[in-house]
Amino acid sequence: MKVFLTGGSGYIGRATIESLRRHGHEVTALARSDRAVETVTALGAKAVVGDLTDLDVLRAGASAADGVIHLGAVNSPEAATIDLAAAEAMLDGLGGRGPYVHTGGVWVYGDTDGLIDEGAPTNPPAITAWRLDNEARVLASAASGSRPVVVMPGLVYGRSNGLIEAFFVEPARTEGAVRVIGDGANHTTLVHVDDIADLYVLALEAPAGAVYLGVAQNLRFAELAPALAQAAGHAGKIEQISLEQALEQLGPIAEAYALDQQMRSDRARRELGWNPAHLDAASDLAAGR
Repeated sequence: MKVFLTGGSGYIGRATIESLRRHGHEVTALARSDRAVETVTALGAKAVVGDLTDLDVLRAGASAADGVIHLGAVNSPEAATIDLAAAEAMLDGLGGRGPYVHTGGVWVYGDTDGLIDEGAPTNPPAITAWRLDNEARVLASAASGSRPVVVMPGLVYGRSNGLIEAFFVEPARTEGAVRVIGDGANHTTLVHVDDIADLYVLALEAPAGAVYLGVAQNLRFAELAPALAQAAGHAGKIEQISLEQALEQLGPIAEAYALDQQMRSDRARRELGWNPAHLDAASDLAAGR
């Protein structure tokens, strides 16, 4: 299959290109800089220069493909508008000829009050609330003949990168301790970057309108914190901070890290044969894997 990919030079994108290539797909990746072109080319993808606001480029890339995976994102107050316009351009270019795989996120479910699946009610923190409308509009395109699929990754880790490393491990290297919001009794959902990359590839075969949680493990932050401290080089050094302090230090994303979430990925396992290989996030993170 010829696959057009956004976000190919990013953290999850690089792993996804590798997985696509292992599965025999031909990959064309959007690249917004010379460095991004070099990155995706080295991974075996063909680069198309542009960014998520270049709607004609996105439409053309999708029209030349058999399927699309949208991983790209922008850190901007206009993120919601840019994301939706990009999705609609690629859906238009693809024209229902193949699958369009869109990226969601588990934070839209808010606190889960136990173990949930894709059908649970949503209650997102402010930082991610915009995703709900975008995902609904993408999925609604199935009514007009498109083949939309939404993949909702948990907190992605691995390859010494990812948000959990950026927001917890890296600061601890200089501050001397991992900071945990509250007592750490809240659960977080976790998935290794290689495993979520495989799920994106498998989702190309999913039925139109399907939604998949990409979660391999649920852990309390209190269980995860020692591993993060070890990875930071300060074993055993853990500091509890209030949500108010976390908001001051991390910004609005602190509300998301304070959520208590537990999720199951039975649907992806059952329908797509997804079989995540990394099931011990604490050990992987502690070892820097």
